[in-house]
Amino acid sequence: MSTTPDGRPIPPAHADERAMLSAWLDFHRATLALKCQGLDDRQLRLTSAAPSELTLLGLVQHLAEVERNWFQRVFGGLDMPLLYPEGKGDGYTLVPERGLDEAFAVWRAEIGRSRELVAAAASLDDSGRLSEAEAAQVGGQGISLRWIMVHMIEEYARHNGHADLLRELVDGTSGA
Repeated sequence: MSTTPDGRPIPPAHADERAMLSAWLDFHRATLALKCQGLDDRQLRLTSAAPSELTLLGLVQHLAEVERNWFQRVFGGLDMPLLYPEGKGDGYTLVPERGLDEAFAVWRAEIGRSRELVAAAASLDDSGRLSEAEAAQVGGQGISLRWIMVHMIEEYARHNGHADLLRELVDGTSGA
């Protein structure tokens, strides 16, 4: 597999659907890691603009929570507790004693488990089950692995845009 000059894996130009979706998801995961690379704890906790409390560290925590929700809870049907129950339980809330090393370890573990569940699925048409509240938004409780993977690519891409702005604010680094 080829990589960009900054080390991110380049998704293949030709691959089957599962390999393509997995590669793009991994590309976006690597982009988030790149946005945090080389920053200290104080820099990772800087917010963009009031009243927003969005931080790079909060994004890492949030995306760990999102990985757990979509792959383990929804697709895998597992009853998993929140990783970060503080605040709204979405991962954005920071606590002084939890830094990037811990947040990255949790995030990477969630990614590992997500990859295992995707690899074990027979097909992208395999379905998970949404809660009643989530199903009301999507139109039904059954949801395919394909839908989940496309959603996760979108989720990371959107938050990587936020990470671009946060990183530029921290030290002027912009771009991929």
